Amino acid sequence: MARRSGGTSPAAAASLPDDDDMLREILIRLPPRPSSLPRISAVCRRWRGIVTDAKFLRSFRVHHRKPPLLGVFQNIIGRIVFTPLLDRPDRIHPQRLDLGRYSGSYSCALLDCRHGRVLLEDLDRHALVVCDPITGEQRRIAIPSELKRGYLEGAVLCAARDHGHVHGGCHSCSYKVVLISTARDDIQCLVLCVYTLETGEWGNLISAEAPYEHFYSDTLATLVGHCLYWCRGDHILEFDLDSQNLAVIMGPPVTDDIYDENRLIIHAMDGAVGIAMLSDPHLQMWQRNVNVHGVSTWAPWKTIEMRTILGLPSQVEAQVGGNKFIRGYEYDEDIGIIFLQVGNSVYMVQVNSMESTQLYDTLAGYDHHPFRSFYTPGELVANP
Repeated sequence: MARRSGGTSPAAAASLPDDDDMLREILIRLPPRPSSLPRISAVCRRWRGIVTDAKFLRSFRVHHRKPPLLGVFQNIIGRIVFTPLLDRPDRIHPQRLDLGRYSGSYSCALLDCRHGRVLLEDLDRHALVVCDPITGEQRRIAIPSELKRGYLEGAVLCAARDHGHVHGGCHSCSYKVVLISTARDDIQCLVLCVYTLETGEWGNLISAEAPYEHFYSDTLATLVGHCLYWCRGDHILEFDLDSQNLAVIMGPPVTDDIYDENRLIIHAMDGAVGIAMLSDPHLQMWQRNVNVHGVSTWAPWKTIEMRTILGLPSQVEAQVGGNKFIRGYEYDEDIGIIFLQVGNSVYMVQVNSMESTQLYDTLAGYDHHPFRSFYTPGELVANP
């Protein structure tokens, strides 16, 4: 029998995707901005059921890989402040990512921010606090007595290592805290310790020796591959999370007098370790190369004149000691962005394209800890 014109055979009909499956494939491609899924969920009950399903949310995060940059956390005169960076309707009210009693406290220090978590030091209790601003969860961790009070630096990172895992939406996953300081009884000895949530305990102390002046600075840790790096003047601290080895390595052979806060560990080409050094009017970048014998050398990567960075002002009005005030803050390792303060304004500079975006104005220099996280529908509140 001839088929009716325009008809579909049972076999062809069986091969067509389900309507909900097609809709999921469409919705999963929405931008990962905070307003995307809540707006779609308001269309109808069917769409809400799809975008609030846990399996869909996991697929949504895997598809996009990189969570959006919601804002930055800063320690301003002892108070932890969240500054949103997105425009409405994606702008997150600062109180929505409030850190509870630690936001208004003058006795805490902001140490690190990574993988959707914030690491604080409670100076009154001599303890660390790991905060998840999305869920509001907080955990206090006692600091090992072997570490010197007042000379602490740390890093927090997700402990998940499985293939395909996406950071920034892993609120239920375990995490690690890496704490580094000088020894209480020996300022020539650097001491590092790792806390794992799964065990609830600190691991063994790991130590290394280096000149005292390279132990403490305001630079923040950068994660490159499975290693954490801190700049210390002419030296760099390298901690291998897999081998648990702490090493002090020499930085690039630079003769310019560059402050520690203007030296940032960055991602160079092919996953190599790089360093960006800001010495107005130039931004110098070096790459570390390691040969088959394990010998490492530094090679110049690129040198950029500050005035050629798209979006930066050609002249800076603010003067500090008669010099233009240009200061490096932080490197966003997820998407390769350097935060710079130029005069009274804070900019984001993309390392690869050298394009910049002005974020906001500030009256003083404070560290900027970028906060990235996916924002699911049930966690969205009205914008101010």
